[in-house]
Amino acid sequence: MRQRWITWCLIALVAGAAAGYAAFKLSPWPSVMLIRFAFDMDAAARNRALERHLPGKVTEWRDQRYGQSSDALFDIFLPSDADATSKPLPMIVWIHGGGFVAGNKADTVGYLRILAAGGYAVVGIGYSTAPGARYPTPVVQANEALAFLVANAGRWPIDRSRIFLAGDSAGAQIAAQLAAAIGGPGYAASIGIAPAIEPGALRGIVLFCGVYDASAIDLDGGFGWFIRTVLWSYLGTRDYAGDPRLAEFSVARHLSPRFPPAFVSVGNADPLAPQSVMMAEAIRAQGVAVDTLFFPAGHSPPLPHEYQFNLDEQAGRQALERLGTFLAGSAR
Repeated sequence: MRQRWITWCLIALVAGAAAGYAAFKLSPWPSVMLIRFAFDMDAAARNRALERHLPGKVTEWRDQRYGQSSDALFDIFLPSDADATSKPLPMIVWIHGGGFVAGNKADTVGYLRILAAGGYAVVGIGYSTAPGARYPTPVVQANEALAFLVANAGRWPIDRSRIFLAGDSAGAQIAAQLAAAIGGPGYAASIGIAPAIEPGALRGIVLFCGVYDASAIDLDGGFGWFIRTVLWSYLGTRDYAGDPRLAEFSVARHLSPRFPPAFVSVGNADPLAPQSVMMAEAIRAQGVAVDTLFFPAGHSPPLPHEYQFNLDEQAGRQALERLGTFLAGSAR
């Protein structure tokens, strides 16, 4: 009887393992749930650590609606002495990361408060993630959010002629696509959007740790699993390599001289580091000004993906200082 029980347990374990393996092979959802859990844990810890770096109080409005989707919400942060009657402030529209499958606008709240305390109207937008929402939904939603903010600028002290797009990780790619569309009517049409603002109103773009050309990503090793899951989820097919949308997604191929001045940075130990270097070169090739903050390969301590959010480390503080210099110079 005992032997039979052991046999049935082994059969159950094998069956469970087989079912789990099949689930991971047949759908990206099991992998996505693991990714979301990891991102949520990291974001919560990050925001707690950033609280002690806030230089002063800010005024904020949370969960403001810009569209019909349940995810079409934004948060806006202002210096504590600013209100609707104040002199209009340059606006930073920040798009959060999460590999297109995870994260939400709350993940960057600590950092956006710090930027707002520096004299900016800072907006963190939410967007729908994959696999539930597929490419190019986040780009379309980011443009929708921008249109709402410009149309309703009178509710807050927002200068509609001094706008910055910004993003981290996947958010950097989304921001870059939207910026390229604002400056390129043909690219905008291929994505399926009518840009919400004129190129002259977009004073600059901030790109941290993004992915800008999918064909140039190394899919070997553990990080390759993450990228394959993300692309499968976002494009909705496992055969993404043969999908023409992958070339459209690869925004570094679609830049023009009307792309805005950029600040590009990445950590030396980030698996996506070559993407930022390549993107900076692609922007410069269009004759557009680029400020970069890259680190030597041997930099110690090694700077991981999203290093900029760690203000307890000197590199994170350096990135914030350089970012502040870029914003101030471009907002004049």
